[in-house]
Amino acid sequence: MKKFVAMLLAVVMVLSLAACGGSSAPAATEAPAAADAAPAADAAPAADGAAPAIKIGLSGPMTGGASEYGLAVRGGMEIAVAEINAKGGLQIEFKSEDDEADGSDKAVSAYNSLKDWGMQILAGAVTTGSSLAIAAETVNDNIFMLTPSASAVDVAMTGPNVYQMCFTDPNQGASAAELMAQKWADATIGVIYDSSDAYSSGVVDGFLTKAAELGLNVAVDNAAFTADNKADLSTQVNLCKDAGCDLVFLPFYYTEAAQVLTYANTVGYKPTFFGCDGMDGILNVEGFDTSLAEGLVLMTPFDANATDDATVAFVEQFKANNGGKIPNQFAADGYDVIYALYNACVAAGVDGSTPAADVCAALQEQFKSMTVDGLTGKGMTWDENGMISKAPAAMVVTNGVYAPMA
Repeated sequence: MKKFVAMLLAVVMVLSLAACGGSSAPAATEAPAAADAAPAADAAPAADGAAPAIKIGLSGPMTGGASEYGLAVRGGMEIAVAEINAKGGLQIEFKSEDDEADGSDKAVSAYNSLKDWGMQILAGAVTTGSSLAIAAETVNDNIFMLTPSASAVDVAMTGPNVYQMCFTDPNQGASAAELMAQKWADATIGVIYDSSDAYSSGVVDGFLTKAAELGLNVAVDNAAFTADNKADLSTQVNLCKDAGCDLVFLPFYYTEAAQVLTYANTVGYKPTFFGCDGMDGILNVEGFDTSLAEGLVLMTPFDANATDDATVAFVEQFKANNGGKIPNQFAADGYDVIYALYNACVAAGVDGSTPAADVCAALQEQFKSMTVDGLTGKGMTWDENGMISKAPAAMVVTNGVYAPMA
């Protein structure tokens, strides 16, 4: 009986270590079946006795109409993971899942796949709709969530574990109105937006409130469309044209914005077009004549043409990894997300052996007082609701590239 009990205890101990991640090396990650999926960015092999790698997951659109965002975020994150793992010390095991920017079943399925993989931190989701679909899941599961680019206020307000790396929608809208008041105070302004999308509607709400405070002349504020009728935006463009709008605000994603610019050109309408961070990616839309974007203004916290060492190194590495493609702000946001999480994990003393719920509690404590210098801002901090504070910036498309607004 004593021998049987001893053997039984030994088996239980082995199983317990396996279940709690007690191995000194991260579990191997299977290669994805889908051609568009990215392989996991494995941590460097752990030395004997070293702590296991912490598992960070990304959910985002790797295929579909919003893939420009998801692929950019993933590319930026992969660079950060590779740099961190090359340092030694705390290692990161990284895995992404495609949610197709579908803010329902596909987003939840992608999240559950990452959770089954053993994810301890969610570096996502990329889009607002998907983030809203899974934020409550992370609250229930006690998994820390830092989204690179979901900007709705409701995302961060879901729970104390949910944080944002990008500006909130109302703040973007208010910043856009302030810039217009500085640069185009006498302009006649038209607003085209997606009333079915939380991101677009949130930006418009913030913009219209601030525009009224500043006395801007908004002649058209009802040129709305929805996901069901966005294939033809000629009616919305003509509303602005007929009202004599010489500045048109486009607070929605680059795919529909390319339609607007293309149609406006066919009817000889040439106002100044002004977008927010969702506009970032328009120069890479397949089949779009990028010359039509000349003079386009967009709000973005990242300038790929900046000459500081960190930006130059990041841009060169991203181009090397992605066939010469220049990174946009979503790639930079992804990079900053990984470094913010890494620094918080190191400061908190957590690693791959720490239960996800304990990692969540530790990171919440760190983010209350942490300051981060990154590619998308210096001295970045977060408030008690997980919303970020950093200086906004605007770019103008000049000779086919982004240039800082003078």
